[in-house]
Amino acid sequence: MKAIGYKYAGPVDGNGALQMIDMQSPKIGPHDLLVAVKGISVNPVDVKLRAARAPEDVSGVLGFDAAGTVVEVGSEVSRYAVGDDVFYAGDVTRAGTNSELHAVDERIVGKKPAKLDFVESAGLPLTSITAWEMLFDSFRLSENAGEGQSLLVIGGAGGVGSILIQLAKTLTKLTVIATASRSETETWVRKMGADHVIDHRGDMVAQLKALDLTPTYVAALTATDQHWPAIVELIAPRGHIALIDDPGNLDIGPAKPKALTISWEFMFTRSMFETVDITVQRDLLNRVSDMIDAGTLQSTVTERADALTVETLTQAHKLQESGRVIGKQVLPGLPS
Repeated sequence: MKAIGYKYAGPVDGNGALQMIDMQSPKIGPHDLLVAVKGISVNPVDVKLRAARAPEDVSGVLGFDAAGTVVEVGSEVSRYAVGDDVFYAGDVTRAGTNSELHAVDERIVGKKPAKLDFVESAGLPLTSITAWEMLFDSFRLSENAGEGQSLLVIGGAGGVGSILIQLAKTLTKLTVIATASRSETETWVRKMGADHVIDHRGDMVAQLKALDLTPTYVAALTATDQHWPAIVELIAPRGHIALIDDPGNLDIGPAKPKALTISWEFMFTRSMFETVDITVQRDLLNRVSDMIDAGTLQSTVTERADALTVETLTQAHKLQESGRVIGKQVLPGLPS
């Protein structure tokens, strides 16, 4: 089958970055589905892995979002059958979705939203899982909880922020404050449902005081090390900070007087370690699919390529590296 992979760690324009390759079709395990990939998206994890980690084999196939149709099932598969349309975020320890066919554990796979086509559907899984786990695993919120409390989403216009704002407004009673530093990102986060918008390039503490809001929860989605002193100052005592980026060095000492909780969200944990609750990801993706079809959630796609080629995927990686992506980037699957 055809796939787009890489051979060496380094810049996207470097030697060996993102090239079309021929490789064997995946062999599936007992819990696996073999999926004909019809839509993918690009996430920061793709860029980080390509730039920093040489592949363990010559393929180096990235991609951790997909929508497609099941063409084969493993011996212990019980939830899906050949012909089912699915979407999912995959497993960072396995070959990625930038390929014609992809093997994935059925326990982390959801049914594709009927309202969206395959390409648009591929923009949802990874960010939806991340946002959902942040709200209900990290913050330990219950649905319809949070009345009188607020959530600050730092980097609200990115992929995770765009769906996190929607989930928080739809499934909890939290007041949602999103940060945005450009007119177009401010417009976007308001479209996603943010109650208030502040500028993370300005004095966030002063801006929140002007709103008379003290967040109980902070979702630190980008530049956490830069914003850390302000986060600790602006959050409520016994508040909770959840982060998804990779700050080099955080001094957590100042968090002690407020008895703050600090946690990382990493949506690949359940699939990497095959946790006892691995099927939570399947269940939440099915909820997201139902909410899309019911019109209570909206797509976060803003960039859509006409074809998946080395050139279009390279451009998508470059845009991710710019740090200016709004919402999600999606591409069709490789033509078979």
